[in-house]
Amino acid sequence: MKVFITQELPGNVEELLLSKGFEIDVYKKNKIISNNELIKRAKDADGLICLLTNTIDRKTIDNLSKCKIIANVAVGYNNIDVDYAKSKNIVVTNTPGILNDATADLTLALILACARRLREGDIFVRRNKFKAWMPQLMLGIELAGKTVGIIGAGRIGIEVAKRLLAFKTKIIYFDRTRKEIFENETGSKKVSLNTLLKNSDIISIHVPLNKDSFHLLNKTNMRLLKPTSILVNTSRGEVIEERYLIEILKRRKIFAAGLDVFEGEPNINPELFKLNNVFLLPHIGSATIETRSKMAQLAAKNVIAVLSNKKPISPV
Repeated sequence: MKVFITQELPGNVEELLLSKGFEIDVYKKNKIISNNELIKRAKDADGLICLLTNTIDRKTIDNLSKCKIIANVAVGYNNIDVDYAKSKNIVVTNTPGILNDATADLTLALILACARRLREGDIFVRRNKFKAWMPQLMLGIELAGKTVGIIGAGRIGIEVAKRLLAFKTKIIYFDRTRKEIFENETGSKKVSLNTLLKNSDIISIHVPLNKDSFHLLNKTNMRLLKPTSILVNTSRGEVIEERYLIEILKRRKIFAAGLDVFEGEPNINPELFKLNNVFLLPHIGSATIETRSKMAQLAAKNVIAVLSNKKPISPV
């Protein structure tokens, strides 16, 4: 049986699949495979291992005539038409639980980078502008005593909250339902989204992208943000109405933003490049050697399980 992989992956995935007797085909170019090329290469594949940058829509699925499993190397799966795949008896899997720590760590890095103006400080030194210690040079914001609003109290959200407790912060959260485990581990309470935006000094977003979370933060409710607040997004870019975020950053209506994801990525609004109160990263929330290897291995193990007539490990 054949497995097509849309990009070279860490974690010795190719060796793992070969050791189980599978034929593999890997797209090895250092760019995102086009849908036409993907269809051409995967049309006779029994399994597909893909990335969040691959759009697996109805047209693509219709051309995967032999495919029994689509294994997404990501927690989110908004790049796949899951319902249509299931209607074609194709199993869809993701990689939950593995990237919690890596993404939480990066979230903290973004929060601290924004609060202590690390991007500005680095540029300042590199341009040889640092001449002496000055009492009002690069004044930032301390985390101790601040209120942190977590939007999305899932696996990653809880890891972020637990880390932030070490910085002597108070946690509140917004989610569709009450999360007792989250509350017990963080001492937090559930509030409405508007209450969270109005009262938080730091807002961190950890929701999946779907019809309910698209532009969850928008022109209407972002007006509630404090002028001293920090907004960090490591989930999906489309959760924020980015045009309005840029507007309030330009007008200094918030202190700073840290973005690992963007609306319409990899295309990024060039207005963001002009701002010194936003810290930009290229969607690297899970980008550690350990985490990316485990994600790839889980995707491969899902393929092996399904093509061996066993239950998938992490079905969507």
